[in-house]
Amino acid sequence: MEIKELKTPVYLVDEKRIEDNLRILKGVEERTGCHILLAQKAFSMFRIYPLIRKYISGATASGLFEARLAHEEMGGENHVFSPAFTHEEMVELCEICDHISFNSLRQLELHRPVWEGDKPGPDSEMDFKEDPGMKAGKDVLSHGDSCEGSGEDSVRNFKDNSGVTSETHYEKQHRVSVGLRINPEFSTQEGHEIYDPCAPGSRLGIRRKDMPEHLPEGVEGIHFHTLCEQGAEPLAATVRAVEESFGTYLREAKWVNLGGGHHITKPGYNLALLEKTICHLRDTYDVQVYLEPGEAIALDAGYLYTRVMDIVDNTLPILILDASAACHMPDVLEMPYRPPLRDGGMPGEKPFTCRLSSRTCLAGDVIGDYSFDRMPEIGDTLVFEDMAIYSMVKNNTFNGMPLPDIGLLHEDGSCEIVKSFGYEDFKCRLS
Repeated sequence: MEIKELKTPVYLVDEKRIEDNLRILKGVEERTGCHILLAQKAFSMFRIYPLIRKYISGATASGLFEARLAHEEMGGENHVFSPAFTHEEMVELCEICDHISFNSLRQLELHRPVWEGDKPGPDSEMDFKEDPGMKAGKDVLSHGDSCEGSGEDSVRNFKDNSGVTSETHYEKQHRVSVGLRINPEFSTQEGHEIYDPCAPGSRLGIRRKDMPEHLPEGVEGIHFHTLCEQGAEPLAATVRAVEESFGTYLREAKWVNLGGGHHITKPGYNLALLEKTICHLRDTYDVQVYLEPGEAIALDAGYLYTRVMDIVDNTLPILILDASAACHMPDVLEMPYRPPLRDGGMPGEKPFTCRLSSRTCLAGDVIGDYSFDRMPEIGDTLVFEDMAIYSMVKNNTFNGMPLPDIGLLHEDGSCEIVKSFGYEDFKCRLS
């Protein structure tokens, strides 16, 4: 199929650009020994997971469903972080994940019987009135201490809500490495507060003042994620802050995860500083370093093709498109974000300035104002760029809007429709 034959709206992912990005990331892995993981929350087109796996170490998830997707379609390492897990989720995650990062000491201890190997029934809950592990030396062993009989086949004591000490035994089929997400309280965000995990009142990560003296028993990793579409300089500054406040834990850990938000494949990104930072952590603390970029893998590698359906005049020409900001590119309204438009300019830059909007009933469903060399006409196709990331993973069917097809642009210029959506996809989300 040729591009001109595509039915709009359609997401078209550029296979060659994906591979170009992956080559850059593979180079970072090879030069530093770090492991790079696809953050599926930004890009989950599993049709090309085998291609991605050829270049990087695996994937990371924000919950059970993403973890299952990576397990089924990607292979390689499988990591997961969520602010909270249910018992049932933890049981399954411990079978399919290599790393699990916990957001709080309470979650760590609540699920300890599962991730350590003992698996109580789903109705059992541990007693956390005194918050085990939140005070150094109380109820939880420090990293490096020994416990007779410990190990994957050991029996662990725990208290249910009745206060009665119980024993269970569960032989783990798969060993998972556990980490804690920390909050460095070092913000590098400007203008994107919604994406700032270090903002006052953030629910994400454990502050230094709330950490025990040493890493709790069994904890092997430190995880932090503070960046959003940023360069290596904010990362280096954040690492210095983490070393100053959390250096003790880095020395006790086996791995450190630097999270995502790294624009590694963006032109002008300081690769030398990134690699210097990774090697510094690796050599100073003898840890395995992980990074979890999402955007960097699919940056500038996707397009949203849309058609002009009507033109309304009100102060300026308003183009009614078959694509929607609210439904098909939610970051336009959430960040907010101005997507690049092929052959389009800033308002007033070119002779004809128009507002690009949608056919939903939401008055604010406006993509933005763009200028053109000639006045667009009904039936014209417009192409938004950098539309692979945070588009397919966040789209929705508000107003009964059809979901765009998903296509793949091959290196020879041919197009393949990977997935089409219809009425049943809308109906099956409802009841």
